[in-house]
Amino acid sequence: MRYINNKLKQNADLKAETLISQAISSDIQENIDRMNVLLNKCSDAVLREFTFGREHSTRCVLLYFDGLSDKAEIEDHLLKSLLLELGMLEEVPPSLDQADRLQSIKERVMSLSQLMFLTTLEEVCHHISSGDAVLLLDGCNQGLAAGTRFWQSRPIQTPENELTIQGPKDGFGETLRFNTALIRHRLKSTQLKTEIIILGRISKTDVMLSYIENIAPESLIKEVKDRLSAIDIDAVLDSGYLEEFLADIKWTIFSQVAYTERPDRVCGHLLEGGICILVDGSPMALLAPITFPQFMISAEDYYQNFIFGSLYRLLRFMAFFAALLLPSIYVAIISFHHSMIPTTLYLTIASTREGVPFPAVIEALMLELTFELLREAGLRLPRAIGPAVSIVGALIIGDAAVKAGLVSSLMVVVVAFTGIASFVIPAYNGSVITRVARFGILIAAGMLGLPGIIMALLIMLIRMESIQSLGIPYLSPLSPINLAQISDVLVRRPWTMNTRRPYMPGMHNQVRQRKSS
Repeated sequence: MRYINNKLKQNADLKAETLISQAISSDIQENIDRMNVLLNKCSDAVLREFTFGREHSTRCVLLYFDGLSDKAEIEDHLLKSLLLELGMLEEVPPSLDQADRLQSIKERVMSLSQLMFLTTLEEVCHHISSGDAVLLLDGCNQGLAAGTRFWQSRPIQTPENELTIQGPKDGFGETLRFNTALIRHRLKSTQLKTEIIILGRISKTDVMLSYIENIAPESLIKEVKDRLSAIDIDAVLDSGYLEEFLADIKWTIFSQVAYTERPDRVCGHLLEGGICILVDGSPMALLAPITFPQFMISAEDYYQNFIFGSLYRLLRFMAFFAALLLPSIYVAIISFHHSMIPTTLYLTIASTREGVPFPAVIEALMLELTFELLREAGLRLPRAIGPAVSIVGALIIGDAAVKAGLVSSLMVVVVAFTGIASFVIPAYNGSVITRVARFGILIAAGMLGLPGIIMALLIMLIRMESIQSLGIPYLSPLSPINLAQISDVLVRRPWTMNTRRPYMPGMHNQVRQRKSS
């Protein structure tokens, strides 16, 4: 019996796969039978059959998914128009060609603004799954899709991961068209292009590619389109799915795209010739190409005086080196290079380490792993208790570990300062790179001391030098050095001097502003 049921299920699946690729039939009953097979066991699917016209009644079916479509729009602008406005419908003679007849109904009856013709059942399924309502008429081998998309979404809120004191407070949501509106609200130009690519064999997800025409290089746009079009996957549920497909080098910890939930940051990236990718259902936008120094740049730098913005940016670079190297330098000096420490300070450090049974490198690794566990626990716990658990857990565990003689108090201070420094990095994936690389450098420091740190840094720099993000060197403009652009990376350049965009190969319009005469 189980074998028979499985065989019937396989035959039904095969039949559905065959039907979905077929064209719309001019026989309305045949279309209804096909859609009943395709929508089998879809409890939220609605197939509304009706007829309109007095002398020449026409049989129709309206298809949509409950919960994805606006029922008020369907009833007011589709069903009422078709069922009640008989005078207009009687002017549609049945002798017209099929396409002309549907075109006449589109022009004279339906009052919705977004209407388009469909020719295949696959297009019908895609549109109703996206929230549109589809009208099929008897005698017509085309369908008419009406834009009735509507579903519940959270309102525009402040970005949770990219907080700023100055600047806009709105952030992206999960609805693609709302996100598009947030970008176009800031860039009111027809040069802003938003192209839709459908990805996912099952999910049929709308992926939007956004750029500014005549600023973004055409070669860059073509390369991104080619990489997106080459993706053959069953579903795309978040923008993070696309990162590995867009990366030039897959096996690396260095992110080659940037994430953001801020529309103002997207607009700034587009104005510099970059590309933005938005995925329907995801509040995170992908920015490409990206360079590693850009992970240290915050959008807030450009909303305040350039002096303060430059100071804060330099502070972030110092915090980056502290988060990357501080535990490793401490372990190397304590374990291998005692002579570099003044005698008084060395005696103080030795007294704090008295009774600690582990080498300095094991001690540092234990504390770093504990800190990462607390950080991860704070993110996964409910928002009301997450911060409290993280702080209390760090205090209790740190104090208990010192009293038990497992770690020294100075090592706790070093790891805590390192953790605080890693939070200063504004980009989350930039912070993740720092945290992962820190463990490798720490192990090298515990094995070889300062020479191990230098060797690990050289390997890291060589790896970063070999990476490109869509053709842009990953360390640009630091390597290869570009003096014209480096002044707006290490510090924040004044707007009066910011007359040209960062250069990208193939960019036609590099002038940002004209100098006043």
